[in-house]
Amino acid sequence: MYIRKDILLKLYEYGEMNQSRLMSICGLNNVKHKEILDSMVNKQMIERKEEPWGNKTIYKYKISEKGKTLLEEVLQRYEDLFPRDNGDE
Repeated sequence: MYIRKDILLKLYEYGEMNQSRLMSICGLNNVKHKEILDSMVNKQMIERKEEPWGNKTIYKYKISEKGKTLLEEVLQRYEDLFPRDNGDE
């Protein structure tokens, strides 16, 4: 679960990223964790597009509207329970 949350947070924060950068930022292994990305694409939490790059294909990911909604609802509930100290007190 935490891996999926991290992926959603990073895509929400950074926007579209290629698979290598996303995995690097999240501290994940391309081979070992690719099926997690596939699962998130299948569940429409993130979107994947393929771009040709020479004789290779680059996979780019971005958070979907469904993923944004879920993340915002979860984060908002957390913020409501544990508001940040703005130094006003």
